[in-house]
Amino acid sequence: MPRPLSHAFAAGLVGLALTLAGQVALAEAPARTDLLQIEEALVRAVPPVSTTTAAFMVLHNPGERDLAVVDASSPAAEVTELHNHVDVDGVMQMRQVPEIAVPAGGSTELAPGGLHLMLIDLVAPLEEGEEVEITLVLESDETLTFSAPVKRIEVMGGGDHGHGGHHHH
Repeated sequence: MPRPLSHAFAAGLVGLALTLAGQVALAEAPARTDLLQIEEALVRAVPPVSTTTAAFMVLHNPGERDLAVVDASSPAAEVTELHNHVDVDGVMQMRQVPEIAVPAGGSTELAPGGLHLMLIDLVAPLEEGEEVEITLVLESDETLTFSAPVKRIEVMGGGDHGHGGHHHH
């Protein structure tokens, strides 16, 4: 259904302003640059006493060259790190990684038990339903800023092997 001209014109100006402001994504649409699309983003709801949480999403690369996320930040946390879970002698451990690769024409899932973003030293407790702003930095120094809702994550198998007891100092 076409929008009235005045609304479309205003939306165009807002879109232009957002593009100029650093590729800030509109909440209704998946976040995207020409390079990278963010889908199904969420931040894990944690108890108010917790100082860390994790962010998950699917990174989709519609382009013709491989991409890599090399850094991330969020005003919700003092530190944001790229992490993976690795099997060390049969024990799953979280490790910081230098980058998260997204192959050309492919997707990389950031999910519990695998790659994810750690939000460390939260500046305030996160309430379920809140939006958390996250900025990803690509190896090309391009940035992509988007909002991810805070949601509870039910972990299959009963035991939460997530981030409850994980502390960085």
